[in-house]
Amino acid sequence: MAILASDIEAMLRESFPNAQISVQGDDGAHFAAEVIDESFRGKNRVQQQRAVYAALKGKMDGSNGELHALALTTRAPD
Repeated sequence: MAILASDIEAMLRESFPNAQISVQGDDGAHFAAEVIDESFRGKNRVQQQRAVYAALKGKMDGSNGELHALALTTRAPD
């Protein structure tokens, strides 16, 4: 089952309601996302990206995941 960029953004928005979020991709499996959120301040890149993956609620879990690839950029606001 294909997933939409708007679906990904909605899931991220639940965990990061005040974030600047941009999700691009239209093939239903490969996306790029940028998440800029204050909660990332003081966290390293791995910690930031783990938080984003947790927000995706298993959509990237193995071969059964709906989301095949996500190029992810995370950071705290300037």
